Amino acid sequence: MTAMKQADVLTAFIEEGYQISPEAVELICSHCSPRELVSHVLRTIDMSVLVIGIEHIDLGSFVPGNPNVLTLQSSAPISSVLVSDPEPLSPNPAVSSSLSSYSVPAGSHGPGTRSAGRYPGNNPVTVLSDISDNSTCVGEYMEFVQYFRNRYSRLSDIIRSRVNARPIESLKKNRSAASSVNRRGNGEQSELSIIGMISDIKSTSNGHKVLEVEDPTGTFSVLVRTADKELFEQAMHLVLDEVAGFTGTLTNDGKLMIAQKIILPDLPNTMSRKSGTHGKAVLTSDVHIGSSTFLEEPWEHFIDFLKGNTDNEALAGISREVRYLLVAGDLVDGVGIYPGQEKELNIEDVYDQYKRAAEYFDEVPKNISIVISPGNHDAVRQAEPQPKLPERIRADFPENVTFVGNPAMVDLDGARVLLYHGRSIDDLVASVPGVSYHAPTKGMVEMMKFRHLSPIYGSRVSIAPEKQDHFVLNQVPDILHCGHVHTIGVEWYKNVLLINSGTWQSQTEFQKRMNVVPTPAQVPVVDLSTFKTTILRFDD
Repeated sequence: MTAMKQADVLTAFIEEGYQISPEAVELICSHCSPRELVSHVLRTIDMSVLVIGIEHIDLGSFVPGNPNVLTLQSSAPISSVLVSDPEPLSPNPAVSSSLSSYSVPAGSHGPGTRSAGRYPGNNPVTVLSDISDNSTCVGEYMEFVQYFRNRYSRLSDIIRSRVNARPIESLKKNRSAASSVNRRGNGEQSELSIIGMISDIKSTSNGHKVLEVEDPTGTFSVLVRTADKELFEQAMHLVLDEVAGFTGTLTNDGKLMIAQKIILPDLPNTMSRKSGTHGKAVLTSDVHIGSSTFLEEPWEHFIDFLKGNTDNEALAGISREVRYLLVAGDLVDGVGIYPGQEKELNIEDVYDQYKRAAEYFDEVPKNISIVISPGNHDAVRQAEPQPKLPERIRADFPENVTFVGNPAMVDLDGARVLLYHGRSIDDLVASVPGVSYHAPTKGMVEMMKFRHLSPIYGSRVSIAPEKQDHFVLNQVPDILHCGHVHTIGVEWYKNVLLINSGTWQSQTEFQKRMNVVPTPAQVPVVDLSTFKTTILRFDD
């Protein structure tokens, strides 16, 4: 019997896009084969169901050990492995992330095991966008003006294709004229639309939201009433410096818009999910080499897996198909990142940390193309967007490593992956209801809706005022890969696969104080032909 905690069951269904009742969770946990039962429910559930209850769990049709559940065999006792069948390309994959979970046996690594044959062929990496070698800012006032104008221009263009908006100054030049324009010939209120950047969010004594929005011609106030429940819920997710459109009617004095609709840049609903290339990509982040909490033994098991050093046929099969390894920041723990960090370091010199990291990556088979972007613990500027690691560090790494900045868009032989370390998730956790460190992909969904990776300026994320806002999502990726929060998550949003890839660091003292429970030594592996995601666990 392989036990499951209630939290694990809950997480499995949440990551697949479902809610589940406490009674159903208890029923699954009490079953003799809970992991297989989870897989069975996810495979057979009607996609119209939003909340899974006891009535949706058909124990009569469930047979433990059926062919859809694969148990890996090796010389050591191991846990069962959940394998969901690859799903056909769907116009609405948000319903399911095709998530599987492998518990990697500790006994399947080491020098006495058989090496898997490597995946043949060329594994090209094309950098599509990257700040590296293109940074021009020095921090002058006009650079900030130019930066926000660029953001507004690009995001408002997206919204303008969906709504006929007018400049704000046209509402303010002549308020009496604006009031008359606001009425149809029969005296009824007519709708107006504006597009602006949110400069302030306030709540009235009655709980309504008042948004101050700004475009290049002026500012205007927009009221979102609590009585408009769906609209008010949408307004609760708005953040400062976000660009949005508003449709509504003006008050009689022409000084306030009563919102009837909020239009976000958001991804289009008609986005089709394309077929990918072949082979697999391994996504990871937040390795934190040099920290005393770096999980060296699981990491070495992970490297063994990449090398094909396993007598486990299922793992060997996955290993043979690996073409790419992507690291979304915080390769090392760094030095001087937070007060007292020196007490938690095993390697105190940052260059020695990178040399140790280079030794690890030199063990990865040379046919696997590696992409590394920086994070807030790496030896680059703290202000985002961040350039790639400096040449002094890059020189120690093997030739199959491509270094990029943060964020960066890369093309992996036809599959577009956007790497962003994800520090803005800190701001979204503090500002947006429902976004938490335990569910990091919820923050990534907000990024997709904003069409911006880091909308809030002047909070926890330091942003450099470049001429172009490198966080705006003009190009829509196939995969958004983030890290930073040390918790793993997989979710579909409008045919974009969102992955937060966890960490290789156990819980730190800071995380204990913040009540953040990491999910270390778990690695998402994406099949680039179907975008099905499997999570390998190296922590057992």
